[in-house]
Amino acid sequence: MSDYIAKGAIKVIEVIGVSEKSWEDAVAQAVTKASESVKGITGVEVLAQTARVSDGKVVQYNATVKLAFVVS
Repeated sequence: MSDYIAKGAIKVIEVIGVSEKSWEDAVAQAVTKASESVKGITGVEVLAQTARVSDGKVVQYNATVKLAFVVS
């Protein structure tokens, strides 16, 4: 399938990816996990990056993203 859509529809869902490594990995986790049940993801938009802190250290990175895919 081409990335260009001449007509039809694209659906967008919002997902939060979680990682102990980095925000970049949290985004990758969101895409990877969503791809297990959502086929044909064509784009990602990062909406927010947050973190959980414990004892003065970041212990978890969270990335809120929108994922786009073609509705077939």
